[in-house]
Amino acid sequence: MPQFGLIGQSLAHSFSRDFFLDKFESLNLTDHDYLNFEINDLEELPPIVEAHPELMGFNVTIPFKEEMVTFLDRHTLEASAVGAVNCVKIVREGENVFWIGHNTDVYGFQTSLQNMPGIDRVKTALILGTGGAAKSVQWVLDRMKIKHKSVSRDPLARINYYNLKPQRVADVQLIINATPLGTWPDVDECPPIPYEVIGADHLCFDLVYNPEKSLFLAQAEAQGATIQNGLEMLVLQAEKSWEIWNS
Repeated sequence: MPQFGLIGQSLAHSFSRDFFLDKFESLNLTDHDYLNFEINDLEELPPIVEAHPELMGFNVTIPFKEEMVTFLDRHTLEASAVGAVNCVKIVREGENVFWIGHNTDVYGFQTSLQNMPGIDRVKTALILGTGGAAKSVQWVLDRMKIKHKSVSRDPLARINYYNLKPQRVADVQLIINATPLGTWPDVDECPPIPYEVIGADHLCFDLVYNPEKSLFLAQAEAQGATIQNGLEMLVLQAEKSWEIWNS
């Protein structure tokens, strides 16, 4: 039975397993399965792969996207440049097992962002977060020639939530939440930015997809901003993972 999976710390409300099980059913792939592997440390992963000889690949989510790079035998140039991996293809050649890392977040985010109304006029952006997902966002914005700054929760960072000036938020055209803040069940959380300076000229993109409208998006919308959640991005990156595993 061909198997695939998801690696992360807290997967109870993950999108991926339901998405792929539905996909297998729609394609009449009754012998395929998608498993959730909740781990606290990536050192737990090699024994899992060894115990599942039919595992052909897996997705990677918080908080392992950056650390996964060091566990790979090979990775794409894009994954290497971004410094984060969210899709691993397993190649088995006799007794040898190779892990090949990819970054499908880049594809998913760029495609979804380019579909957003008004994106053509955007020249500047503010990224909330500095983790693995934020690295993919930075890579896409560089590729699209959109100037950007990142906001960190680290009080020693050059731009953080403690010294973030309202004018910096007001001056950018695109704000992206690349943190997990606001993800269900913690729906009352959001990045602590001055939402009162957001206006109708802003585009606000949240990588969070559950709930459909996070508190970040709700507050931005209340100020007149154009908003978009991360569901389309998630579907796109999942489809790209499927393409990679079957290539």
